[in-house]
Amino acid sequence: MTEEMSARPAARRGPYAKSARRRAEIVSSATSVFAARGYRGGSLREIAKQIDLSLTSVVHHFPTKSALLVAVLERADAASIESFESDTRTKGVASAVLRYVRRNLERPEMLRLLALMAAESSAPDHPAHEWFRDRYERVIAGIAIAVRRDQDEGRISNSRTPRDIAESLVALWDGLQLQWLIDPRRDLVAGVTAALEDLLGIQNALDA
Repeated sequence: MTEEMSARPAARRGPYAKSARRRAEIVSSATSVFAARGYRGGSLREIAKQIDLSLTSVVHHFPTKSALLVAVLERADAASIESFESDTRTKGVASAVLRYVRRNLERPEMLRLLALMAAESSAPDHPAHEWFRDRYERVIAGIAIAVRRDQDEGRISNSRTPRDIAESLVALWDGLQLQWLIDPRRDLVAGVTAALEDLLGIQNALDA
């Protein structure tokens, strides 16, 4: 391979990297706008203005507002879900949930965004309706697998079906999270810990 040939891929990486950075900037701006105003209240023009871009530039990367919303939701969700699933395998459901809660306390804007979008998307015509429906199914199914593993290993004593426990756990988390977003003086970790101990039939969830 000649020096000239080996240099070509590097030349292509420049514009690609710049485009990726620009997309990330737009997604970050959209996250802020949607978290503050909701999907219907936020506009592409406001998202562009926040990072000194033209509306045309935003539309170049995200042709529709709904496409941008999906990118925002996927970024908000991806890393935390992957980490949560890894923790359930090594530490069990209770420990994984509490680690997830503590991490989320450091990103209230993301929590607010997901809570707001989930509420808005209950309308069947909302562009994120199917995304949230699929997300709930995916999350519940993943937790159910982890619950079954914990039951088999004797980590939890609740004998209800894993699916039932997973659905209850997601409902508890959503409710406690919303209460904390409304009133941050609440002790979210303590609330989730008590709920876990009651639901899973365990003691000292903080030490799990």
